[in-house]
Amino acid sequence: MNPTRPQPLVTRIDLDAIAHNTRVLAAQAGPARLMCVVKADAYNHGVQRCVPVMDRNGADAFGVATFAEARQVAQLTDKPVLAWLWTPGEEIPAGIEVGVPSLAHLGMLIDAPATPTPTRVHLIVDTGMNRSGLDEDAWPEAFARAACAEEEGAIRVVGVMSHLACADDPGNPFTAEQLAAFARAQAQARAAGLDPRVNHIANSPALWTCPEAHCEQVRPGLSLYGDEPVPGQTHGLRPAMTWAARVVAVKPIARGESVSYGLTWQAPEDGYTALVPVGYADGVGRSWQDLFGATIGGQWYPQVGRVCMDQIVLWLGADGATGASPVRPGDEAVLFGDGGVSADKLAGAVGTINYEVLCAPKGRTVREYVGEGKEGRR
Repeated sequence: MNPTRPQPLVTRIDLDAIAHNTRVLAAQAGPARLMCVVKADAYNHGVQRCVPVMDRNGADAFGVATFAEARQVAQLTDKPVLAWLWTPGEEIPAGIEVGVPSLAHLGMLIDAPATPTPTRVHLIVDTGMNRSGLDEDAWPEAFARAACAEEEGAIRVVGVMSHLACADDPGNPFTAEQLAAFARAQAQARAAGLDPRVNHIANSPALWTCPEAHCEQVRPGLSLYGDEPVPGQTHGLRPAMTWAARVVAVKPIARGESVSYGLTWQAPEDGYTALVPVGYADGVGRSWQDLFGATIGGQWYPQVGRVCMDQIVLWLGADGATGASPVRPGDEAVLFGDGGVSADKLAGAVGTINYEVLCAPKGRTVREYVGEGKEGRR
């Protein structure tokens, strides 16, 4: 593939933005360690290129969901890598730190064959989100068993971790309830004889809205990629992803004529349409029909008609192909990102969140990188 030839459909990742955001988060974390969450292939930005940039610009550790992700990230950094979504019976990669969400998981680690180096674990406690983690009535048994296993050299408890449910809603009283429960968990762990030194509960929104949640380590994800985790707030972040396609064709259409399957949309006047090669096989939701569009040459155009597997149609209006900013085949149509609407705005339009929008590009989308992500001043 010729890297200089424009691709029909790309996600363009700005590594300088990743570097900038990492430095901003490291500064916001203050004395707390910065664990960069790079699960789901760095939120669809690519761990191979993003992890080294974060490593150079302030990351102290990395967090992922699965062991497969952990193996990949561990090849890119010498810093700690934590994985927290696994089932008892899975082979635990050597050198990976492990989140422990239940007594069954803890028992598997304790009963596993001895290794030269004890497995480093983070005990996951449920503080009210009811998604994953040890329930409070199980804490005494879990902490006692972990302390015994640590004395026997089977595991090394690094810290206690949990997750906040409402940190993106500043002032929500449930956050204070969770932090109180998290403090109880740490106190009980110490009373059982453990020494959890790296405790963490703060996600991206809590990094900005809740300094008391920083503890010894923060665990942001979304903010690393430049999107705001708290609606209506700005923190000097730079969005790193742009999703764009090349216009395939520009066609005239008469008033009253329809486009795409089901003929669900009719042209309100004589004008032009543009065919763009992206569809639901590439991550555009079929349910997004008539709710989004793309920006071409600085002008936003609405999508019309059914979203197809491979393509969408944009309504250019009466002068879309003949006005001062004509649209032609080969022009770039930005679905979101640099030169177009933000991921936040697209998410709001189609009824989802910016996290899901960043994860949307897939299929035939080709990932491209700009910038070098070099280490900056801190």
